[in-house]
Amino acid sequence: MIKFINVFIEAFPFFMNGLVFTAELALSSISIGFVIGVLVAISRTYGNKLSYSISTIFVESIRGTPLLVQLFIFYFAFPQIGIHLSPLVASIISFSINSGAYQAEYIRGSIQSIDKGQMMAALSIGMTKWKSILNVILPQSLIKVLPSWTNEFAYLVKYTSVAYLVGVPELMAQGEFVASRNFEFMDVFLGVALIYLVIVMILTWGMSRIEKMVRMPGV
Repeated sequence: MIKFINVFIEAFPFFMNGLVFTAELALSSISIGFVIGVLVAISRTYGNKLSYSISTIFVESIRGTPLLVQLFIFYFAFPQIGIHLSPLVASIISFSINSGAYQAEYIRGSIQSIDKGQMMAALSIGMTKWKSILNVILPQSLIKVLPSWTNEFAYLVKYTSVAYLVGVPELMAQGEFVASRNFEFMDVFLGVALIYLVIVMILTWGMSRIEKMVRMPGV
């Protein structure tokens, strides 16, 4: 235990440097993915045949292929068609798209759980279809989707670890760097795992508090 503490203290500055990139990756990707998810979910639920088909192909293509493959396409394959992305940008794009596809399904399921009578009632008082979606259906569905969204955020924090494979100096990459210098692989990676665990626990606790604050009575 003393040895682990000493190694952890020695590696702590590197871990914190990596944590900055991990946070940037996770927060950027979950935010962009949320926007993608909302748009795709609405398209799959209320769109015409063309928008439904396009959004469905997008969701199934992303969910049917590994995140690592998607990351490698953006970073290694895109330069062959003249598009050069930095490791950080390629990671954010791939993580955002991947998260957006999964969030779209969570949000779509939440939208479909809203009583159809609410849409009919909104239309009957003169609201347009899109105003009904934005002002009546979507706010309720976003509250109901919070537990699934929390899980997606927690998964995304952990998935950011694959970004080190394209050179992003995030938490996992910093652990690899420290371990390659002191050869204390067990202690270093246990430290990395501990940091991920603490982050996910704090995130889960914080989101549970938010869920209680916005919970709708009777739902």
